[in-house]
Amino acid sequence: MAGLIRDIMATLSRDNGAARPAAELEALSRLDDRLTSFAGDRIDSRAPMLIRPADCVVWDGNPRDQPGLNPDSCRSLIESIAAEGGNRIPVLVRLNPQASEQPYQLLVGSRRRFAIDWLNHNGRPELRLNALVVELSDEEAFRLADIENRERADICELDRARSYQQAVDRFYGGVQSRMAEALGLSNSQLSRLLALAQLPEEVIQAFATKEELKVRYSELLTPLLRRHEQRADLIAEARIIAQEQQARAAGNGAMLASATVLSRLRQAAARRPRESSDMEIMAGDDRIGRARVTKGGVVLDLTIASDADLDLLFAHVREAILAARALA
Repeated sequence: MAGLIRDIMATLSRDNGAARPAAELEALSRLDDRLTSFAGDRIDSRAPMLIRPADCVVWDGNPRDQPGLNPDSCRSLIESIAAEGGNRIPVLVRLNPQASEQPYQLLVGSRRRFAIDWLNHNGRPELRLNALVVELSDEEAFRLADIENRERADICELDRARSYQQAVDRFYGGVQSRMAEALGLSNSQLSRLLALAQLPEEVIQAFATKEELKVRYSELLTPLLRRHEQRADLIAEARIIAQEQQARAAGNGAMLASATVLSRLRQAAARRPRESSDMEIMAGDDRIGRARVTKGGVVLDLTIASDADLDLLFAHVREAILAARALA
């Protein structure tokens, strides 16, 4: 199916004589490459077709934060679709397996669907959603949505991490290494994303917006949250910061910067004296060693099984080293 989407869109361009912007051509080429990689002949040969936004429900495995879509965040897309008379790059849908008045599930293209729907209710009722129909399993649909959304700046790391947290149990039987292999990630990359998804809600609320939360922040905070006393102190400070943020949002000053929030959380966890600089290294429920802080650095004592997943083990060791450094 190589070139399928480019051919479709080139035909649409010839129909109205419009020149195609370079950025759009690049986006179209990337979409075509991604679909070619694993959709193959599972794309309906009759596609594209025009459907109403109300004809499709957003699949619940899509990583995008649907409530976060609004006319302001989608303004440039709305204006582009209004000027072009529709969405140039098709959304991807599949037949809805649930008994429903909505015959399709939207897999990729939430912002395009929102824009068309908004325009339908604001002066452009004739517009329809340009869609390609694909035949994909839930796991394949998740991978496709992930590939499509992975590099989008408007999908924050926390939303992506939360979708991964749900997917590891839903599609991969709780086996992190299976998911990492399917997505083309290392176990350590996936571990860091899952750690972000597991941050307590109090910590998330301490930041001005969820978009400010980064994977590198969870790398610093997660080791502190694993120790009972430090966790209590850190969460208590997070609640105080969240209250300050709410007051500032109500008009009492600028929101606290993410660097300031991170610094205060770490300082709160460092106030209580530690009884020991030794800590266990755990892989799930299994103890695989200990980490000890010395003047010269961090000393590790590991027991590595012959059949151990080394990528996953190294990810746990890395977290232990970060935690030990926090105790130094």
